[in-house]
Amino acid sequence: MIWTQAQRAEKMNPSVIREILKVTEKPGIISFAGGLPSPKTFPIDAFAAACATALKTDGEGALQYAASEGYAPLREWVANSLPWTVDPAQVLITTGSQQALDLVGKVLIDKDSKVLVETPTYLGALQAFTPMEPAFVSVASNADGIDMAELQTKAREARFMYVVPNFQNPTGRLMGEARRAELIATAAQIGLPIVEDNPYGELWFDAPPPLPLTARNPEGCIYMGSFSKTLAPGLRLGFLVAPKALYPKLLQAKQAADLHTPSFNQRMVAEVLKGDFLDRHVPTIRALYKSQRDAMLAALDTHLAGSGVSWNQPEGGMFLWLNLPRGMNATELLPKAVERNVAFVPGSAFYADAPQLNTLRLSFVTASVDQINIGIAALANVVKTH
Repeated sequence: MIWTQAQRAEKMNPSVIREILKVTEKPGIISFAGGLPSPKTFPIDAFAAACATALKTDGEGALQYAASEGYAPLREWVANSLPWTVDPAQVLITTGSQQALDLVGKVLIDKDSKVLVETPTYLGALQAFTPMEPAFVSVASNADGIDMAELQTKAREARFMYVVPNFQNPTGRLMGEARRAELIATAAQIGLPIVEDNPYGELWFDAPPPLPLTARNPEGCIYMGSFSKTLAPGLRLGFLVAPKALYPKLLQAKQAADLHTPSFNQRMVAEVLKGDFLDRHVPTIRALYKSQRDAMLAALDTHLAGSGVSWNQPEGGMFLWLNLPRGMNATELLPKAVERNVAFVPGSAFYADAPQLNTLRLSFVTASVDQINIGIAALANVVKTH
């Protein structure tokens, strides 16, 4: 029997990060590679109680098929939590925000559609959109976000621009207020839709980020969020908020994909979110991640200051971005680092085109302070040696 694959399947590629994570299973490896929340932040007791309540109060509903739109109380919570007026009928609960990306790609992208992305951008978005065969166009970006002059030269006939304004994966950068205002005004002027992905916005360290792009032009944006970073990723719960005219097609794509996101998980999360739980829980995540960021910055300064390596100081999120000296290749450096029991993600994976080979991403949230000190020292040794 010969199976013939669809042409789109040829364009699917394995996640570089997922492949690297297999390497990090080696005993003794200190991994700065995965974009995994710290398991120390998972509210296990709260979920144990919510699980019992969901089964006791509505066990049949929790275990039954359900509406594709999502559990009504959870959709209402999402709508009420956002800093602009949102009708719960605009909220679609998804199986992780990764599914939201997949649905957007299916509904908005045709073969050779121009899709604008930041430089660099989130690898998972590239993976989700690629099977639809878009023509990706990278827009130059700096520490404050998108280069507006280049955006205007490249935006003609683009279907949309995909943006992660808050503590972006992979760079950790935060788009400032002035750049947000300029971006949304320019997009409205030239008729460019924005797809705003915000999984990290609650993970700020000293001050909350500026108002979301979507709040400034709800009809011109799709907004995506996740419960993975504030509650637990294993629940696979995310959401999107779409203009009412676009919502029906996104819903139809969701129905075709999986009928609905697990009813039980939605009810558990809705139960956990009652009252002020997040107001009490999320600050503990921020404090933990800030201490780990500070430890990594201190270790980098100790071991790599003056070496020609540069890095940023993220104001929130989970990631830090390194630029190695010109001529160095982070992909070639990785196996040498693994030999020293430390792992990272080469930055080239996050570029839609023209990758910068001397870049890499470090995640600081799943390693202890001691592991950060040991791992950064080992990484510095590899960089200086090779």
